[in-house]
Amino acid sequence: MAAIGLDHANLRTDRAGMAQLRDFYIRYVGLVDGPRAALSSFGYWLYAGEQAVLHISENRAGESAQTGVKTTFDHLAFNCAGFEQMLQCLQQDGIPYRLSEVPASAGFALQRQIFFHDPAGNGIELNFTA
Repeated sequence: MAAIGLDHANLRTDRAGMAQLRDFYIRYVGLVDGPRAALSSFGYWLYAGEQAVLHISENRAGESAQTGVKTTFDHLAFNCAGFEQMLQCLQQDGIPYRLSEVPASAGFALQRQIFFHDPAGNGIELNFTA
């Protein structure tokens, strides 16, 4: 058995947080709110093209966000287009970010990267092939 690809990431929070995260990922990552399977829980599926890459789910009954949990999770990464437009959007809205470049090397094109955090503190990496 072997994985053949990454399907999606899931973020879980209360309803107010869900709406905030949905709007954030639509505006600052360019994902699109799309169809969701007929599940009994409330949530959103955000798409990059034809793939639902980010699920946002409501906390289960009695569940709250865990704090102070040690994890190795650092960020979600997305392939993107429109580098200058994204920078302008982040600057206009006062979203702090950091820029980086991955130099071209055998089999890899130069990539420009933008790093920032969503309202829940999750890291986001946007990759733009130069």
